[in-house]
Amino acid sequence: MIIGGVLAFLSLVLVLPMLLSNVGGQGFLAGFLTSLIPLAIVLTAVYFMDRWEPEPRKLLVFALLWGATVAVATTTIIQPFFLTLAPPGSSKTDLLNFLATVEAPIVEEFSKSLGLLLLALLARKYFDGPVDGLVYAFTIAAGFAFTENILYFGRTLVEEEGAGTSFWTIVFLRGILSPFAHALFTGTTGLLMGFAARRWNRGLTVAAFFVGLLPAMFLHNRWNSMGADFLWLYIVVQMPIFFLAVLGFVFLRIAEAKLTRARLGEYAAAGWLTWQEVTLFATGAGRRFAKRWAAQYGRQKVMTDLIRTATALAYTRQRILSGRDLIRLQEDEHRLLERLGQLRATVTA
Repeated sequence: MIIGGVLAFLSLVLVLPMLLSNVGGQGFLAGFLTSLIPLAIVLTAVYFMDRWEPEPRKLLVFALLWGATVAVATTTIIQPFFLTLAPPGSSKTDLLNFLATVEAPIVEEFSKSLGLLLLALLARKYFDGPVDGLVYAFTIAAGFAFTENILYFGRTLVEEEGAGTSFWTIVFLRGILSPFAHALFTGTTGLLMGFAARRWNRGLTVAAFFVGLLPAMFLHNRWNSMGADFLWLYIVVQMPIFFLAVLGFVFLRIAEAKLTRARLGEYAAAGWLTWQEVTLFATGAGRRFAKRWAAQYGRQKVMTDLIRTATALAYTRQRILSGRDLIRLQEDEHRLLERLGQLRATVTA
């Protein structure tokens, strides 16, 4: 968090003047306010994605700030070096096309995914599965798109000298029609890193970072290459990709529930839990029933903590099965079992 805070502050020193110099005060304010729309849409999706095993809010703030400031600053710094790689004698149109289809996919996905790599290496206890990877990736992407949208929206407003047709068109296209574009790109990297992180192997996680950049860059390139055929390609290509992503997440959520049930079942077999408690903690219906029951006695918050502790215990057990860092993980297991007993006594008192 200290590293992230320092980098975010230093990046803001670069990013804020860059935005103001491009769009001015009025453009910045209008871009900021309209950019809140797609940001809210993506973060709402993140909230629902993260409900089964919620990540620490501080780390989600880190991810959001990384995307909104550090990734943008990194992109801004690296971009000039790519200009030297453009074909000699390129026209302005060719140069812009090169930046959009080559530079942007490579530099932006690398910059965003660096935040994922830091989270996976420095906070790996909270980055232990594909859903975690998606949650952090979507949050980073939401932050990046937020700052990028300020630039796009503000610049269009300034060029039109007011909120004209072009302004509302680009707000609709970027803010309503495609708020998940960056999230889907970076989400592929987060997904692969999440699968690797489950093995509790740093080397495998780093390898997944580099491998995961390839589909992210490819999807980003295809998106930026749609050009005049945008609407047609959006309907026949991008929408199916989006629905496949939603379907894939549903399967991941089902897998999460099965994993939780299997690992908690081991504690039930050992006498730490009852099988009825496993059903309450490891199924959506069981969780809803448990919270409704606890709410009748004013103990819903305690029950929520109990469910989260049981889920954390299940995922700690999963990491123990990797056979790595056993001493540290078993200490976490003992702490969670003790906490579980305390919360259970409170909720049933």
